[in-house]
Amino acid sequence: MADSKRMKYLLEQTSSYTPMPVDAAVKRLKNLESGLPANIPAVKFDQTVEIAFRLGVDPKQADQMIRGSIVLPNGIGKEQRVLVFARGDALAAAQEAGADYAGGPELAEKIKDGWTEFDVAIASPDMMGVVGPLGRVLGPRGLMPSPRAGTVTPNVADAVREYKAGKVEFKVNKEGVVHTVVGKLSFSEENLAENARAMISRIESLKPATSKGVYMRSVYITASMMPSIQIAL
Repeated sequence: MADSKRMKYLLEQTSSYTPMPVDAAVKRLKNLESGLPANIPAVKFDQTVEIAFRLGVDPKQADQMIRGSIVLPNGIGKEQRVLVFARGDALAAAQEAGADYAGGPELAEKIKDGWTEFDVAIASPDMMGVVGPLGRVLGPRGLMPSPRAGTVTPNVADAVREYKAGKVEFKVNKEGVVHTVVGKLSFSEENLAENARAMISRIESLKPATSKGVYMRSVYITASMMPSIQIAL
């Protein structure tokens, strides 16, 4: 009941907002919680801040499938659990770089049995014979290593360091929307805005030559328990 009362109040506050620059949108988002009346309790956890893009693309066309990754300037405020499929020197390098789990067939068997206690899976190319059959488990969870996302790579140690530093992956859905994390509400306005601008630039850089009309139709920023605020393009 308190949550619905809180959201109703916040929606009333944001209903008059018009699209605004990134810095202003971040400032408004961060200040929403502090403006709550005394009878409406604030959220007691550090909310995740997300950004959503509605794109003028047809995801059914292979050359308009917007997908990629980025190392955000200020990380995402969360320690990612990284799993690596590798052998030999690459295995040792992944462990040295900070991989939480590293191995081969034994990890694959564990995953087949339903274990998915990790946030990112990375594989060296020579391990795809082991990783390939895991698509049924990892695919639906967005955890399947992919060359396009940079999670199938001979440089597994570099990939581990990037994800530990705050690298995030994104992929357009069938409605033409990209939805991804850009930090935590506890971040400073400057750091959140910098992350948001970096993500906007990254999405802009992926505009397909074959997309027609307006590419970036709308962009919204929000947090776990907040209404969204539109960013001016």
